[in-house]
Amino acid sequence: MGSLILLASVAAAGCSLYYIGACAIFPFGSCRRCDGTGKLRNPLSRKMFRLCPRCTGTGRRVRIGRRIYEHLRAEHRNGTRGTR
Repeated sequence: MGSLILLASVAAAGCSLYYIGACAIFPFGSCRRCDGTGKLRNPLSRKMFRLCPRCTGTGRRVRIGRRIYEHLRAEHRNGTRGTR
């Protein structure tokens, strides 16, 4: 039983490190609303489209892990900045 828990802990740590690395190297992912195209098509007429409001037509979004990293970095920077 102890080896199973150890294996699960190592697997969880490995997945976490992989996601942290992916957020550091590739901070942007595909937009989920428009599937990375940047356009939303009209359901009645497939020819008409408009720009996706979530990604503003870029088709990319910032990953959640990268947002957390940027927030923690800003908090650290603001907390350690000397007051003059």
